[in-house]
Amino acid sequence: MSSSSVTEPTTTGEPAQTGPTGAQRRYGLGAVALAIVVGMLLGVAAGALIARPGTPGDDSPEAGFARDMSTHHQQAVAMGLIAFQQGSDADVRSIGVDIAASQQGEYGMMQGWLRSWELDPTGEQPRMAWMPDGESMVDGGLMPGMASTEEMERLRTAQGKELDILFLEMMIKHHIGGIHMVDALLDQSDHELVTEAAQRMKNTQQKDLTNLRTALERLQG
Repeated sequence: MSSSSVTEPTTTGEPAQTGPTGAQRRYGLGAVALAIVVGMLLGVAAGALIARPGTPGDDSPEAGFARDMSTHHQQAVAMGLIAFQQGSDADVRSIGVDIAASQQGEYGMMQGWLRSWELDPTGEQPRMAWMPDGESMVDGGLMPGMASTEEMERLRTAQGKELDILFLEMMIKHHIGGIHMVDALLDQSDHELVTEAAQRMKNTQQKDLTNLRTALERLQG
């Protein structure tokens, strides 16, 4: 789901690759916004179905994972949309929108779990408290792989190739942190359908990492 690129003449007469036009971006962003909303609603429905076989408690690994990974995913969605809307490279825009759409759907699914379990979506436990030694992995309030406020602002204000590379570097770090959290959940949970969903998240993020690294190598090379 990437926007098509256009070319503009340069002073040398050679075509220069640019991002989508304003009209293309507005149309593309509207379609993406609709897809993301639909994905979240489908995720909530799927989450409710997944939650039926068992009801984890408020301080369970499943509940803690759902809450913390929801927050983790929200930042990935924001990063992906920045890449889609402002990126100058077609592959970067495509990767960004794919990540935004998939992680918004997974966010909806995890929120569906919590609703079905009749648990607060945020809870009172500290970040990562569900994970052995997890609280020690929180740095400045940030879970593994998450970008700081300053890093997110830098991404928002970057342009051209700088933005493309920055997004790829930040998302690689973000996904590695997310996979670490999934592995911790898989080590602790015996809730079959939750662990199956978590494994699918891991598989998707591992595929994303391959695409992210390939794009980064190309742009840096």
